[in-house]
Amino acid sequence: MTAHEAAGAGSGVGDFLPSSERRLTVLSGPSGVGKSTVVAELRRAHPEVWLSVSVTTRRPRPGEVDGVHYFFVDGEEFDRLVERGELLEWAEFAGNRYGTPRRPVLDKLAAGVPTLLEIDLEGARQVRRSMPEALLIFLAPPSWAELEKRLRGRGTEPEDVIARRLDAGRIEMAAEKEFDLSLVNTDVKLVCHRLIALMTDPQGVTATTNREV
Repeated sequence: MTAHEAAGAGSGVGDFLPSSERRLTVLSGPSGVGKSTVVAELRRAHPEVWLSVSVTTRRPRPGEVDGVHYFFVDGEEFDRLVERGELLEWAEFAGNRYGTPRRPVLDKLAAGVPTLLEIDLEGARQVRRSMPEALLIFLAPPSWAELEKRLRGRGTEPEDVIARRLDAGRIEMAAEKEFDLSLVNTDVKLVCHRLIALMTDPQGVTATTNREV
């Protein structure tokens, strides 16, 4: 399936909540906070959750499969998706562009399927503008010191890259108040338990920003 086909693809209907009770859930947070780990555990424990597959202009890494990990496209195709309004959100990072195909998200929501986006701060802001009813959840580290420890503990990036990630992290942490709810990532399974509860209970979030440890 191509990225363009994915942007317009339909979906099957399962035994989920009616569309009137389902809203898009967006998970964001600073680099190194553990978003990918949380999403992997959530999908393992709750395979009924649908995670949007992003479109990107970067080249595939070893082991990545087109249509599974990302939809890999060239710059011209990405431009066409933007011009046609087929991306719910998109952003540029490290010289490459990433975006969320709009149609599959809308189709899954219409079918009542619990739908999750794992995206960066700018993408979350774009979703807020285009889908104000979406639930925006901020995944926060236990502390700034712990976030820095996690970034440095990877041992795979030079100091200048770590410094840029930390600078970006300060900006992302400052935006926490823009989200509906914050979950502090002290225990991955506990975070997943709360996240799935929020996704399946549309009344489970108060109108004011709240932080849960």
